[in-house]
Amino acid sequence: MSSPLLRFRALECNDARTRALSEMQEDPTSLEGWDRHGPGDARGARCDSGLQRTAAMTRFSYPHTIDNGAGERLTFLRRVPTATGDRIEGENVVAPGAGPPMHVHRRQVEALTVQEGRIGYQRLGEAPQFAGPGETVVFAAGEAHRFWNAGTTDLRCSAYVEPADNFEYFLGEIFDSTRRRMQQGRHGPDPFESAFLVRRYRSEFMMLAVSQLVQQVVFPLLVFIGRLQGRFARYADAPEPVRG
Repeated sequence: MSSPLLRFRALECNDARTRALSEMQEDPTSLEGWDRHGPGDARGARCDSGLQRTAAMTRFSYPHTIDNGAGERLTFLRRVPTATGDRIEGENVVAPGAGPPMHVHRRQVEALTVQEGRIGYQRLGEAPQFAGPGETVVFAAGEAHRFWNAGTTDLRCSAYVEPADNFEYFLGEIFDSTRRRMQQGRHGPDPFESAFLVRRYRSEFMMLAVSQLVQQVVFPLLVFIGRLQGRFARYADAPEPVRG
């Protein structure tokens, strides 16, 4: 946490939890309804959400665009506070045939509304489906899915993800790693970097294109070797993964 504002918000959260613990010791019923943020649903959740929002504000400015060099470009337009945490809103442009592989947002709803072109999409175990301009595709939290440009011209969509959590950071780093590899004439993100990111944020995202055996056995080994080789300095200020 390099930002003074972010350090201040973290101290506020710690103070709130200290006060909550004191109240609970004096009157156990005072914290009824608090859940996994514990102690604190009402105050803990609001504090965590505020801390995440502050971290995003100190890390990003809006609008900003990420491009993986492989046919996917995404512009983040804004963060909007909601009851479940910030909603990140944006626009994406996908080249014909391009799109992300099968993956899961464990905590987040993702929605795409086609502005131009034709989107192909598929939920795990189901047949591919298609949508055109004006149509919206929604993927529920925990629902394995993929999408691609099923047309012959650029696919343009407006989109949102809610809650934002670390979606912006995670996808930005995956895109950056992929783009650097593409510039070297290679495909996909760097194996060490993708192993680090997928392992660190596994409570939020899951990549089904990579076997669970590889993710559970090979990825930890790559992370261990990568740390020994000093490969992860760029992630020194990576945000904490969302727990629970």
